[in-house]
Amino acid sequence: MQRATATSSGVAQLAMIGGPAAGGFAYAVAPGLPYLIMTVFWLAGAVMVPLVRAARPVRDASADAGDLYAGLRFVRNSQPILGTISLDLVAVLLGGATALLPIYARDILHTGPWGLGVLRAAPAVGALAMTIVLARHSFERRVGMRMFQAVIVFGLATVVFALSWWIWLSLIALVIMGAADTVSVVIRTSLVQLATPDAMRGRVGAVNFLFINASNQIGQFESGVTAALLGAMPAAALGGIGTVLVALLWMKLFPSLRDMERLE
Repeated sequence: MQRATATSSGVAQLAMIGGPAAGGFAYAVAPGLPYLIMTVFWLAGAVMVPLVRAARPVRDASADAGDLYAGLRFVRNSQPILGTISLDLVAVLLGGATALLPIYARDILHTGPWGLGVLRAAPAVGALAMTIVLARHSFERRVGMRMFQAVIVFGLATVVFALSWWIWLSLIALVIMGAADTVSVVIRTSLVQLATPDAMRGRVGAVNFLFINASNQIGQFESGVTAALLGAMPAAALGGIGTVLVALLWMKLFPSLRDMERLE
C-alpha cells in the first residue's frame, strides 16, 4: 500500500511540474489553447471513470445507506485515523507558506517571474524525489513516529524558508518541505486505507478528502490574512512554529498513533 501510494503521489507531482510548463508552451502558441487542452483531458477523464471496475462489490452492512454521518462517527471513534486526519488538517492550516511565494519572489528575494516559477516547482521536485525513494523502500517499523517526524521537519523547513533572504536557501527549504510532506501523505493515506473496513472505506475516504481540501484552501486564506496583518516573514515563520508545536501536542494526545509500529 505504501509503495502504491508513493507511486500515485509521484504521478501527481509529475503533473504538477509538467502541467504549468506545458501550459506555458501552449499559451505561447495561442492564449485559448491551454483551456482547450484542459477541456479535452477532463472529458477523457470523465470517459475513463466508468471503465473502472471494483474487484468485488462490497455491501455496506455497517450503516444505513442514507446515513451521511457514518464516516464522521467512524473517524471520531478511531483514534489513529482521527489523529492522522486532524494532524494534517491543523498542520496544513498553519503551514501554508507557499501561498506567499509571489510576495517572497518580489519583495524579499527580489527575483523575477523565472524565480517565482522555480520557487513554485521546488516543493514538487522534493516531493517527486521522495516518492521515488518510498516507491522502492517502504517503512517497516515505527510508522507513527515517522509521520510525526515528517511533520516536524516540514515545520522547521517552513521556518527556514520564512526567514531566508537568499533564493538558494529558500529553494533548499522548499525542496525539504515537499519531501517531508510526501512522507506524511504516504503514511497518512496508507493508514486510512488499511485501518478502515471495506464497507466504510468510501465514507471515511470522503471525510479525509473533505478535510484535506478544506485545510489547503483555508490555510492559504489564513496565510494571506496573517501576512496582511503582520507581514509575510512573520506570518510564514509563525505558521512553521505552529506546525511543530501541533505535531508535538498531537504526539501527547494520540499515543496510539505515535506508538504505531506497522500499518498492517
